[in-house]
Order: sequence, then C-alpha cells, then structure tokens
Amino acid sequence: MATLTITRLGHQGDGITEGPVFVPRTLPGEVVEGQVTDGRIAAPRILTPSPQRIKAPCPHYRTCGGCALQHAQDDFVTDWKQGILRQALAAQGIEAPFRAPHISPLRSRRRAGFAGRRLKNGAMVGFHARASDVLTAVPDCLILDPALVAALPLLQDLTAREGSRKGELSLSLTVSEAGLDLAVTGGKALDDPLRARLGQWAGQSGLARLAWDGDVIAQSQPPFHTIGRARVTPPPGAFLQATKPAEAALQAAVCDAIGAAAQVADLFAGCGTFALSLAKNAEILAVESDAAMLRALDAGWRQAQGLKRITTQMRDLFRNPILPEDLARFDAVVIDPPRAGAETQMRALAASRVPRIAAVSCNPVTFARDAKLLVQGGYRLDWVQVVDQFRFSPHLELAAQFTK
Repeated sequence: MATLTITRLGHQGDGITEGPVFVPRTLPGEVVEGQVTDGRIAAPRILTPSPQRIKAPCPHYRTCGGCALQHAQDDFVTDWKQGILRQALAAQGIEAPFRAPHISPLRSRRRAGFAGRRLKNGAMVGFHARASDVLTAVPDCLILDPALVAALPLLQDLTAREGSRKGELSLSLTVSEAGLDLAVTGGKALDDPLRARLGQWAGQSGLARLAWDGDVIAQSQPPFHTIGRARVTPPPGAFLQATKPAEAALQAAVCDAIGAAAQVADLFAGCGTFALSLAKNAEILAVESDAAMLRALDAGWRQAQGLKRITTQMRDLFRNPILPEDLARFDAVVIDPPRAGAETQMRALAASRVPRIAAVSCNPVTFARDAKLLVQGGYRLDWVQVVDQFRFSPHLELAAQFTK
C-alpha cells in the first residue's frame, strides 16, 4: 500500500501524484492510500479530503462511467475546465480574455448513447463503467432529459427481443420536438422477418423514428429540431449539440463573433446549427462532407420563411480546404471542426483576408494549435468562452472570436 498526495488533475479528471500515479475521483491536496498497479490506484482510500469534495449527488456515480467529477463542487469544476483551456493556449504562447462560461442545467441532455445487452431473463441497458465492458443501469441519471430516462424500459424491451447475449446493441436516443428518435447499430443483420418485427415494435412504442444500422424502419412523423426559423430532421444518429441551452449559448457566441457580416462561410456545417441561425441576417455558404446532413440542412432552409440564401457544398475540408483566394468574398467564417481540429483549413484561413472568424471547438488542445496558426497569420484572439454541456465530465466546448 502507498500513501500519496494528489498534486493536480489530469485532462481526464483523474488526480495525479508525483511519479506520476493516476488516482480516479480525487482532488488536488488530498492524501490517499491504495495499491499502485501499472501507475494507477484503482480503488483509493481518501485519508485527507479536499475542502472542495462533496457527496456525489447521483446514486449511480460509484459504478457508472458516464461522469468523472461529481465529487467536486461546481465552482471547482468550472474553474478547472477554464484552466485546461488557459493552459492549452499558454502552451502556444497565447493569452485571451475569458467570457463568463455557460453551464447547462441538470436533466437537460437531449441525446445519449446507451449500450444494451440481452440477459437470460430480460436485458440490461445503461452506461459502461469506466474502462470496462460492465454495464450500469441509470434509472435515476441526473444528466439526462427525463424523456430519455423514461424511455429506458422501452430500450430494455427492444434489447430483450432483438439483442444478442454475445454482443451489445448501441442505442442512440434523441429527444426531438416530435418525439423520441432511436438509431440502433451493432445488431442482427436486417432481413425481412426482422424488419417486420421491428416495424411492429416501433408502431407500438410511440417513437417518432426507428433506424437499424442506418436503415429507417419506421417513422410516424419526422423527428425535427427547430434551428432559428427552420425545422430540421437530421439523419439517424446524426450529431447534435448535447443540450439545447448549450446550443443556444454557442449560437449566441458565434453571432457575436461574426458581427454584422453579410456573407458568411460556415465550415463543417453539419445539419445547420449555425448556418440556419445566422441566415436571418446573412447569406451563407454551408460546407460539410456528409451529404445526408447537407440534405437535411437544405430541406430545413427551403421550408423556412424569412431566411436569406443558404448554398450548400459537399467538400472534405481536410483534403480539399477552401483556399485564401476563394475566401476573399466572405465577411466572416464560422468553423466548427471535429476533435482533431482543422489544421489544413486553418492554414488557409490564416493566409486569407477574412475580417472575422468565429471558431467553435470541443478540444482545447487542437483549438490552441489552430489558434496559433491564425495568430501567426495576423489574427487576434479577442475572447474565448467555455460552454459546459457535459456536466461532471472532463469534456468541454468553447467558442472564440478572431479578428484580422
């Protein structure tokens, strides 16, 4: 047994001691005891707790891997997340003012990915324990929209009927404004008998839509989401911001960042989270590599009233970035890349004369790397804002404004 003192938290929320030794669910300053195995104490005993330590509010916290920081006060978690972003920027030699963070409320997460496994009697649906294939049921989850929690028995029923004891179903469930939207992957191969059973089950379940490995099995009505003045029905399992309040916070930040721009390029546009909210005042070029997402965006725009023109373009911005000369006609660019960032496109932006850039990111490290490229190209990072829609987790979103 070793007795150690936690000196800091790592980017995944684990406490770190000298060595280093990683200790989950601990806080800086705490003295802990436990068996060190491969540089980790899996089951620490807290000898001296931090003043920031609180009792985890969720009954599932001990066994569920969905949350990592319920044992810390909210202010500590917010400061820690902002500190991660500050450190990432500082590592690239950048400082910037921080806007007040947005923190999504409890029970606001509108989409979640569950795992389902058939058992001898019934089924288990829930989240995995951390770094484990053990499933934990989460009937009292504090993060999920109540409609998702209420649907867990429905997912258990489907898993018991059509799941496998040799593998797991991945169950992506989203609360749409027309009802629940369920996309299942990892299941049995779809044949006519399975399609018939699923169609019958979907009809009895009250779902807005059921998709099985990308094939829409049943749709009682389009599972739409209102974005600005448009209604958008994303393809099954498509990316959406996890909470509606966070989506609104990011949209407001992006709107501030582009100012009065009349011609805007929205890069990595997805289903139109930003394009459709900005089209009230600006003409938009929406660029995205996923054709189904672009079709959803375009359909939403065409059916809406009072929006300026949105032109869509399917393009792989990693391999085929928009070049500086083609960016010259835009007053502003919105860019919201995946976790890997967008180094190639950022180099082209850095060499452009676009007056304003609104950047959105889910990865402080790649954001800071890309921000350095823009700064080296003559841009100023005017402000950043942390958007915490993944409560109690180490993840964060951010928005930022750059001006030439």
